[in-house]
Amino acid sequence: MPSLTSLLNARFAAALEQAFGADFARRDPVIRSSQFADFQANLALPLAKELKSKPRDIATTIVENLDLEGVCETPEISGPGFINLTFTPEFLASTLSKGGAAAAEQATDPLRIVIDYSAPNVAKEMHVGHLRTTVVGDALARTHEFLGNTVVRQNHIGDWGTPFGMLIEHLLDVGIESETAQEISENPNAFYQAARAKFDSDEDFATRSRARVVSLQGGDAQTLELWTTLVGYSKTYFHRIYSLLGVTLTDDDLAGESTYNDDLAAVCAELEEKGLARISDGALCVFPEGFTGRDGEPLPLIIRKSDGGYGYATTDLAAVRRRVRDLSADRVLYVVGSPQAMHFEMVFSVARAAGWLPEDVKPEHVKIGNVLGDDGKILRTRSGSPLRLAELLEEAIARARTTLQESNAEFTADEEAMVAKIVGIGAVKYADLSVAHDTSYTFDLDRMLAPIGNTAPYLQYAGARIRSILRKADGDAFTAAPIHLGEAAERDLGLAILGFSDVVAEAAAGSAPHRLCTYLFDLAQSFTSFYEQCPVLIADSAEVRDSRLRLSQTVLEVLEAGLGVLGIGVPERM
Repeated sequence: MPSLTSLLNARFAAALEQAFGADFARRDPVIRSSQFADFQANLALPLAKELKSKPRDIATTIVENLDLEGVCETPEISGPGFINLTFTPEFLASTLSKGGAAAAEQATDPLRIVIDYSAPNVAKEMHVGHLRTTVVGDALARTHEFLGNTVVRQNHIGDWGTPFGMLIEHLLDVGIESETAQEISENPNAFYQAARAKFDSDEDFATRSRARVVSLQGGDAQTLELWTTLVGYSKTYFHRIYSLLGVTLTDDDLAGESTYNDDLAAVCAELEEKGLARISDGALCVFPEGFTGRDGEPLPLIIRKSDGGYGYATTDLAAVRRRVRDLSADRVLYVVGSPQAMHFEMVFSVARAAGWLPEDVKPEHVKIGNVLGDDGKILRTRSGSPLRLAELLEEAIARARTTLQESNAEFTADEEAMVAKIVGIGAVKYADLSVAHDTSYTFDLDRMLAPIGNTAPYLQYAGARIRSILRKADGDAFTAAPIHLGEAAERDLGLAILGFSDVVAEAAAGSAPHRLCTYLFDLAQSFTSFYEQCPVLIADSAEVRDSRLRLSQTVLEVLEAGLGVLGIGVPERM
């Protein structure tokens, strides 16, 4: 369905061309909601200097050429030249009656969006710090696909480097098929910590581990086989967490550090050939323009360490090069913690200078803030360790199940387990997504699972309540009934529904899932007001009843679609 903004932009383009000529037809107005009307367009002010005329005079000329018959009431001009627009109830009702409100306007020129997100480490347990990178990244992937873009997921797991020497040696010590080795699939931290303790206390083990790193980096067949076994155990663990979270990552999306191992020397060589890299204190460095330290000296991006090893910068440069060259990316999103901002700015700058990142390809660091505890610090266990993600998710499900058991609803054991998972996981994901991704938030399960306020359970309950209303309706004849918006609450709800397409597009353009969350919460509140003011099942006439049933059904469709874009389900009943 074309969005309301697209429709208005097209009408304004025609008016501008008629009033001022074809050169002005592409001047899209800034359209935003307004307290004076449904929308307010700001176009006259930006054109005032160019046309050498007063903004209100320009606005008047635009309105005189603006054809909105059957769409809006007569436009009004306010302030220095704002154009206020109010849709007619008949237009809104007719548009809703055509159906498709839960579909977004598809991209006319679809993009290839590469999204780097989640990125856990092999043989290490995912902790609460991985929650946001995984959930936000997955929501963005779903959003772009919903709009018709092609999404290439890249799970940049930590599967290479010096720690794998000790991990492989520990794997050999305990036995590849042993229960200890297989525990990596359930509790990776125990295996890693045992290897680390042995490395720190046993010099012979440490020596073997260092030698194993050399074998791994040299491509020794037996060592690579052992490494593959380790990665395989971790994949099983990742599957379990991703299944629990309900995210779309699969093995096909794995693109870990090891993926770029064979490219690192070439990256360094090419940067040297282009005159961008030079030796500084024994290391090969690039000094991108505009980056200086506190002392005013240029900041280096180290691409080959003095000992000949490579770091994150080299791998990330190789990834940029491949994502543009081989994956044909139009836009690359890096859903990574905010502290990495400077690192990515420098990587993008070097990639631009090297010609690996053309100007028409947009890289973006989707900065991720921290998850905090009640004390305002990064959420950790009482011992100070990062909180296990699996433990946190399982607690959310258990708390949701307790809430269900305390309600009046009767569930079978299987249904209770299913609904508890949908509600518990949905609550955690929504709490994360409903705040701007670059800000921190306090993890509070009581607030997340509350049935009131801007929470997933509130939205899920709204959906479940609508399903209950529809079940009570006699038959399904209303599904094809025309929609009428005679009451103010009906009109407000209709307008809210038709805002869905614009909001999804905004969330994708700005990498801002929280905007969609805000919209869905407002929609649910509009439905509540409508339901309280406009009887549905006991409406005054069959025509009004069917109209309100269909309006309710449309709200459900949009709620399900919007929450689905966020990766959150809506149970049949709660």
